[in-house]
Amino acid sequence: MAGGVNRKISAASARAHTRRGKQSSSKIPSGIVTAMLAVLIVGISALAYQVIQPPPPKTCGSPGGPAVTAPRIKLRDGRHLAYKEHGVPKDNAKYKIFFVHGFDSCRHDSAVANFLSPEVIEDLGVYIVSYDRAGYGESDPNPNRTVKSDALDIEELADKLGVGSKFYVIGYSMGGHPIWGCLKYIPHRLAGAGLLAPVVNYWWPGFPANLSKEAYYQQLPQDQWAVRVAHYIPWLTYWWNTQKWFPSSAVIAHRMDIFSRQDVEVLSKWSPEENNYVALARQQGEYESLHRDMMVGFGTWEFDPLDLKNPFPNNESSVHLWHGDEDRLVPVILQRYIVQRLPWIHYHELSGAGHMFPFADGMSDTIVKAVLTGDK
Repeated sequence: MAGGVNRKISAASARAHTRRGKQSSSKIPSGIVTAMLAVLIVGISALAYQVIQPPPPKTCGSPGGPAVTAPRIKLRDGRHLAYKEHGVPKDNAKYKIFFVHGFDSCRHDSAVANFLSPEVIEDLGVYIVSYDRAGYGESDPNPNRTVKSDALDIEELADKLGVGSKFYVIGYSMGGHPIWGCLKYIPHRLAGAGLLAPVVNYWWPGFPANLSKEAYYQQLPQDQWAVRVAHYIPWLTYWWNTQKWFPSSAVIAHRMDIFSRQDVEVLSKWSPEENNYVALARQQGEYESLHRDMMVGFGTWEFDPLDLKNPFPNNESSVHLWHGDEDRLVPVILQRYIVQRLPWIHYHELSGAGHMFPFADGMSDTIVKAVLTGDK
């Protein structure tokens, strides 16, 4: 009897042991699960990293890169800067101007040089240099680019070309940032300066919060996001402006609803050749031209332009700023505040004008004569 009981117990124990064995054999050890999750996270992170990384620039003159067709100077850091000369010969010039192009543009997009009348050029003796800012056209990219480096590029270009100890600078739109840089870092080299519809950084500390917020929300929603990304998370700027999930910059896309009525009229007169300059401007890659421009322009600056002092305290020359009151890209309310804070700037507000007013008939003559001679 006892033996039968033992046999039953043994059989039951065997079956229980078998069940436990099956359960334990189907369970994956926790260490393996942790390792698998780690590998998955690393794989997703690597994929995400690849997605947000911009492609390397196609530097002009490099194997597989665009050809060099423009005259260029070599800077101290080894980069090259491409430029274009206009007006009277340099040695015969009374006035020497450096023109700084705007966003998504190049040395050929010089409103001042291209539309200046022959009479003004000859009568005043004007020599103008337009150049490709770093990463645009045929100028080498500068991965360390700042507002200060942009200003120093102008100074070094002036020295390489031998224009003398002083010169004039005029910047349009996004080309206004280097002009602010010149006023900060090389005021002793300036004979005068002009700002044409300069793009404003909404995060300059000197702006009242309510004013910068009001101006910021006058942009299209996708442009609000584009500049916000460039300011707060610049390492996502390339991804944001190339992804297809959300609307990216309307300015990069050249959407016509960002332009005023006058802007549309001005653009309708442009030749096909002028429209083709967009491809030239971007030929080394959009990251080192457009996206770098946004990161520098809307990033954290090394100084606040609203704290600048008058570079011409004895009225030996002047700084001028023009802006259209119907500019849909750069809200005029910010320019009005700037000139209140900096009353030494000569302000010209243009009624009915948009962002493209420098290309309107007669404006180049007006701008150049005001900057050079104070003629209103």
